[in-house]
Amino acid sequence: MDRGKPRPLETMACGTPVVTSGITALPEVVGDAAVVVDPYDVESIAWGIRRVVEDNTLREELRRKGIERAKHFSWDRAAELTWKVLQEAAN
Repeated sequence: MDRGKPRPLETMACGTPVVTSGITALPEVVGDAAVVVDPYDVESIAWGIRRVVEDNTLREELRRKGIERAKHFSWDRAAELTWKVLQEAAN
């Protein structure tokens, strides 16, 4: 895993609008806080980038939604949910 590349959640947490791939779990992770494109279609990628660059309203909406969405994913929350599952399993 290349740690030098930003991930969508890290990018959203910084307030940067995201254009991401519509494959794997990425659409589920970013929800409606990013523009999702087909990573195998150059036109789709160009469309997504163009939307974010040219549409000030969309860009601000993605910035705001991205910051809020990223808050749902934290190590503290993951630990809390894991602890809850372990407690339930122990009972």
